[in-house]
Amino acid sequence: MTPTSRRGLLFGVYPGGVAGDDTGGLAGGPPDDPVRVTAALDRLQGRADRPFLVRAYTGFDDTTRLGEPHPTAAPADAARYAVRGRRLDLVAQYQAASGDVDGYCAFLRELVVQYGTVTGTLQVAEEPNVTGNPTLDGHYPRVQEAIVRGVSAVKAQARELGLTHLRTGFNTTPLFGPGISFVADLAARGGTDFIADLDYVGLDFFPDVFRPIAASGLARAVEGLLRHHRDVVLAPAGLGHLPLHITEHGWPTGPDRPPHRQSEVVETVVGVVAAHAERLRLSGYTHFALRDADSAKPGLFHQFGLTTDDYVPKPAFEVMRALVERFGV
Repeated sequence: MTPTSRRGLLFGVYPGGVAGDDTGGLAGGPPDDPVRVTAALDRLQGRADRPFLVRAYTGFDDTTRLGEPHPTAAPADAARYAVRGRRLDLVAQYQAASGDVDGYCAFLRELVVQYGTVTGTLQVAEEPNVTGNPTLDGHYPRVQEAIVRGVSAVKAQARELGLTHLRTGFNTTPLFGPGISFVADLAARGGTDFIADLDYVGLDFFPDVFRPIAASGLARAVEGLLRHHRDVVLAPAGLGHLPLHITEHGWPTGPDRPPHRQSEVVETVVGVVAAHAERLRLSGYTHFALRDADSAKPGLFHQFGLTTDDYVPKPAFEVMRALVERFGV
């Protein structure tokens, strides 16, 4: 994750049509259309040599068979989109109810072998600080051990294969109160070797989605949250030197959530990230998601897309395209 504010932000998007919800289930709808996905990615990326990430999810659980190819779950066959200068932002979820950390590390090494040449960033676990939701990795035993050992497994395999471009890290959601200790505990568990192997830290955040924020206060709230994460969460844990990448951000349309407001939120949040990139070492921004899961359903998790589920652009799509052109590497 090398781009810095002097070179611009590294942008990306999750192009799939499936989203997790807050009950442990999945919001889905019509199948992905690879031709339309590719066209939309080309449009967002702009010039073909611009670095751009395609976020994709795969996972390890107690049914995973090692020694075989590991397909991406969302979107399917994600490597097909890692063309034209694009690379995968591959999320390797840890969901072993048995606590099989050894198996997970073997799985990660196999991912590096399978996808390493087309992957820019390999994220170890997904939102591991969140407990009580089986779609997220904090629900599973030994998750901190899985992150510490997993990051080093990825780096060791990448070095062995000469994949010097491959970066690895972990992410969380915003951390407050007692939850702040999650990152410090992780760093203490891993020690200096773990910290040395980390290339970045990710942050999933969705301001004004789950807790309303007045439009007039959104920019200030986003800046405050990012400063808090850098200065209160990362720095005391000994990770203040690492780039911080916004690994998921979005704002869903739907009842009482008009498309014009979505475009305003995207423009405001990315503008804040770009304005404070140098001071807060913000390396990039990935939008969740390219398309709605199901535009016919009003639920909060069905309409995060920059387009409808049949790839008709919402106003935010063009806003996002212009932001990539203005602030991208």
